[in-house]
Amino acid sequence: MIICPVCDHVQSEGEECEGCGKRFPGLMNIPAPAVAPLPELELTHHAGGRVPVDAPALPELDLTRLRSGPDLPAQSVPDLELTRSGTTGEVPVAPMTDLDTGRAQDDGVRTAAPVGAVTCRYCRHVQAEGLLCDGCGMRLPRVRVAAPATAKRRGADEGERVPCPSCHVPAWPGRACVACGTKVEVEA
Repeated sequence: MIICPVCDHVQSEGEECEGCGKRFPGLMNIPAPAVAPLPELELTHHAGGRVPVDAPALPELDLTRLRSGPDLPAQSVPDLELTRSGTTGEVPVAPMTDLDTGRAQDDGVRTAAPVGAVTCRYCRHVQAEGLLCDGCGMRLPRVRVAAPATAKRRGADEGERVPCPSCHVPAWPGRACVACGTKVEVEA
């Protein structure tokens, strides 16, 4: 498939675009025209930028280039702060007596969970029920009441699966086993 670089028209074949008429140079067998250099242009031959250039110094400019590198003599600066210190010798190391390394004793007092109307900490909307704020949609600090725990019984009314008597695959009581087809009886 050919995609025109000018108008993005897609076509399967051809030497020019069917949409805008742009000629596709890569598909045509047109010989390249001979290019003659213009006589008024100066030819600048160079070999990778390493050919010496004749550039005399201009007398009206000051030479301000400073010497750089290893040709400068080493100089000491007396007011420069040295970052090295001398030997410190033996320093006595003693534990800090006022440092508390333990935790505070538990007093048993706990913060009570909010019940009733709750104020949203983001938009200050007061709301009596729901886990999400009606004003801004953020979660409210509300207590979730846990369902009371009941004693478990094995049987169909609880929805527990029991092992099949023939193949021991977990199956629903009162139904046929999905593995072998044996009817699983309700245990009493």
